[in-house]
Amino acid sequence: MDYKKIANEILDLIGGSKNVATLEHCSTRLRFSLVDKSVVDVEKIKKIKGVMGVVDGSQFQIVIGNNVVEVYDTLLKICPLSGNQGIEAKKDDRKWGAKLLEFIISVFQPLVPAIAGAGVLKSVLLLLSMFGLLASDSSVYTALAAISDATFYFLPIMVAVTTANALKSNRLVAVAAVGYLLLPATTQALTDGMTLFGFAVKNVTYSSQVFPAILCVIFLSLMERGFNKISPKAIRIFFVPMMSLAITIPVTLLILGPLGYNIGTLFTAVILALYGKLGFVALGLLAAILPFMIATGMHKALLPYAITTYGQLGYEALYMPASLAHNISESGACFAVALKSKDENLKQTALSAGISALMGITEPALYGVTLQNKKAMIGVVLSGAISGMLMGLFVVKAFIVVGPGLASMSMFVDSANGSNFMYACIGFAVALLGSFIITFVLWKDSDSEVEEDVTVVEALTEEEKEVNILVSPLNGEAVDLSTVSDEMFASKTLGDGIAIVPKDGKLYAPCDAEVVMLFETKHAIGLRTSNGAEILIHIGVNTVSMEGVGFTAFVKQNDKVKEGDLLIEFGLDAIKEKNLDPTVMVVNSNSTSYKVLNQSYGDVKTGDVLFDVKRG
Repeated sequence: MDYKKIANEILDLIGGSKNVATLEHCSTRLRFSLVDKSVVDVEKIKKIKGVMGVVDGSQFQIVIGNNVVEVYDTLLKICPLSGNQGIEAKKDDRKWGAKLLEFIISVFQPLVPAIAGAGVLKSVLLLLSMFGLLASDSSVYTALAAISDATFYFLPIMVAVTTANALKSNRLVAVAAVGYLLLPATTQALTDGMTLFGFAVKNVTYSSQVFPAILCVIFLSLMERGFNKISPKAIRIFFVPMMSLAITIPVTLLILGPLGYNIGTLFTAVILALYGKLGFVALGLLAAILPFMIATGMHKALLPYAITTYGQLGYEALYMPASLAHNISESGACFAVALKSKDENLKQTALSAGISALMGITEPALYGVTLQNKKAMIGVVLSGAISGMLMGLFVVKAFIVVGPGLASMSMFVDSANGSNFMYACIGFAVALLGSFIITFVLWKDSDSEVEEDVTVVEALTEEEKEVNILVSPLNGEAVDLSTVSDEMFASKTLGDGIAIVPKDGKLYAPCDAEVVMLFETKHAIGLRTSNGAEILIHIGVNTVSMEGVGFTAFVKQNDKVKEGDLLIEFGLDAIKEKNLDPTVMVVNSNSTSYKVLNQSYGDVKTGDVLFDVKRG
């Protein structure tokens, strides 16, 4: 891989170094905070050799895979960020949920390497002790085990740094504020019964806590901004930190610290109560939906729960076991594709992605193989659910917050319960073999799938077998599919095609076809064209929540329709009144056998040529 070439192409297509506010990376993705996303050429970035996918969410993420560190280091050499400090992005018009998710990710994602490294080290020491290779009372064991203890004891300090980074606040002042909470003198004063301004201060143990530190730094950042506005520049260097600390620490002791502690306790209690009600089924369900959560970045919202739970209980029994079931299922599915596929490029991609997933890194498998192939995804989902429920049934506990895989299986070692590791290994084996067998049985290369569909097209001319022209099913503005607000359509996980911002509420047949699917809520319809292509037309984003209100269908499943026949009427104003996006997505859903070509963008009327669908 030519890292310099990839880095230069990425930098050019995202708008140059001046468009980059911050740049980070995780295990497989480059994570950009951009000044102006409108200048980014997403489609060309996806075509860069070495790029596996793009996720345009709270951050602009480019999926690289196992070579992300090398590409990141190369980018830093050609994209110096020191001059971009304080750069202002365009007005953020995202919904508060997206902003909150970005804040959560920016606070918790950077913590994972330190927590994972220290945790795996301690679990390896436990294994060495169990096998009699290292005495648990030896000085070496004690010194190395203390690394993990120190990591979690000083977790609030790390949270102070990441929160200050997210808020663009002074990191060292934030460390000073949160560090006060961990002082032995403070701990002793709280134990003895501290009073402040005549109010009793609640005795809270702040070590290993995350939410008190987050609230403390948020309040500190507000104080900094306020005092920066009123402070004379000559004394700002000491006046602002002095006043910010003098106000923040008492407020934290009296209000924010106890509040954060209670939030963390309640947060953990609610999820554990849900787990307690649903039992092993909850773990299986989470494992089954994890691939879709990871594809959209929503799995990061579970990090606060996992880290908080581990800090309070010393173990975590939902997210980590579910991640193990999903990660290894991705691996098994990829190995099956690598073994059975006749496509040499796909075989190589699947083999490499399978090895990565086996080690706990799933993005190469997700973006390179399973999200693009429904049969492989079926193997992942079914196997993940089965393995997850099995581990939930035996209450498998994880003692480290890290992406589970072969290299980190020691995270399930429990010195008080030797069976925990055994059941985790059984779950590992079930996930690997289950997804491998299911995918191997279901998998057929596109050539085989074409042969399967021969009955559909045997009566067609050679020209008809090749291309089918789709016209616009409604009046509106045709736009690039990657710009829509639904990530599954924007990422083309559900197929390639086009999106139309409608001007009215009448949907017509885009070609001669058969109705093969009609949702009960009438918000989506599936058609099979004359050359066998399957077209999905989805009206609006999240309009399923309207439960069919405002939608009227004029056809039913198995009906034969002609181009221009009225299919569905929908209330455009009703959709907008619900604050939902009315954009209509028109996609080819069997992209393994058919390709979308010659998309037409701009204003379109019913009957205007929209795009071609070609077999092969």
